[in-house]
Amino acid sequence: MHIEKNADKLVKTMRVFIQDQPGNLGRLCTAIGEVGGNIGEVKTVALGLVRNTRDLTVYVDDEAHLQRVVDAIRPLPGIELVEVIDEVLKRHEGGKIAVTSRYPLESIADMRKVYTPGVATVCRLIQANPTLAHRYTAIGNTVAIVTNGTAILGLGAIGPVAGMPVMEGKALLLERLVGINGVPILVDTRDPDEFVEAVVRIAPTFGAVNLEDVAAPDCFEIEARVQDALDIPVMHDDQHGTAVVVLASLLKGCALSGLSLAEQTVGIIGLGAAGMGIAKLLLSYGIRHLIGTDLKDEAMGRLEQAGGKRDSLEGVMARATIVVATTGAPGLIRSSMIRKGQVILALSNPNAEIRPEEALAAGAAFAVDGKMVNNALAFPGIFRGALDARVRRITDAMKVAAAEAIAAQAPEGELVPEILDRSVHQAVARAVALAS
Repeated sequence: MHIEKNADKLVKTMRVFIQDQPGNLGRLCTAIGEVGGNIGEVKTVALGLVRNTRDLTVYVDDEAHLQRVVDAIRPLPGIELVEVIDEVLKRHEGGKIAVTSRYPLESIADMRKVYTPGVATVCRLIQANPTLAHRYTAIGNTVAIVTNGTAILGLGAIGPVAGMPVMEGKALLLERLVGINGVPILVDTRDPDEFVEAVVRIAPTFGAVNLEDVAAPDCFEIEARVQDALDIPVMHDDQHGTAVVVLASLLKGCALSGLSLAEQTVGIIGLGAAGMGIAKLLLSYGIRHLIGTDLKDEAMGRLEQAGGKRDSLEGVMARATIVVATTGAPGLIRSSMIRKGQVILALSNPNAEIRPEEALAAGAAFAVDGKMVNNALAFPGIFRGALDARVRRITDAMKVAAAEAIAAQAPEGELVPEILDRSVHQAVARAVALAS
């Protein structure tokens, strides 16, 4: 199984002045390697008469490891460390998205076509026939990405503004992968009534709503109420996008192992938004033996209402042939808990319940984390297909079709396909539209 090199590392760019003498660059690379730094790209920024400027991409474990690399470079003769550039922060400066025009604005004639007076004709057409808004405005190709910041990417309730980089990232993926306009919407409230009202009020702007990073248990009520109030598709991606990719991974994993997925005992560890979304979709698919565990009794009750059975952490690890963990608790699953031949999906980000390599070393048949089983494989194509088919709801049948499409696109020996392969997202969109 392919595990991406440096996937768990911090990436930094080190800009250095190097005196133009033989051996200096070699000594720099050796010093970095001796303290465990992994060098990626070496880029020449400028060549001078006596010194050259180069940028080295260096992968480190954490900030303490970075400091050890810096300390190793400082004493080197003929080499001056100018600055350490954080590539992640650099990519986020000024935000990752922007609103751009599809048409030029070079003359008064251009303005009259896209604004007054020409736009009045379009307004009157839509007034007479509101369905024409999908043809003559961006509504039919625009998705609201709405959060209240209560469950941001494994970081918890850090607030909607702190969650904006995630929402921008979702918008970027929608645009780049399937050509959808994603618009981040930050709703500053933890009150479900206020949140629902806010989303319903702004909904006329959009062709679909992607609820994002809303904490359980409020997310279940919020999604149901927003969908009931609107005639456009609403999907809480943390539940359903994750569930689709998990189902896809299990379909491919069982095919590679010669197993019948429906016959396996599946264990869910953590029954929050993602865990319950996964459990419900697997039950809808036809899994007959599904057990789960959570620290909260109310979460266990929701699982039982859906058709699963409650168990303990130890019970899940002992009984389940397939284990899916979505707890947000790094290191929760110990190597000693792994049974030979188990399939382990430890999906919490940024740090998994058990690292894939540890699970594989302990005897797991397959083991992946949330970096590989990523809901970004699902939600772009699901929304593209839903918008193309003009559906009012995203159904379980559409989600299963999306999962089957993803599994079919996975290369031989891999559980999931490449996340940036646009043909995968096109296949998902077609499958969702057909299933609708």
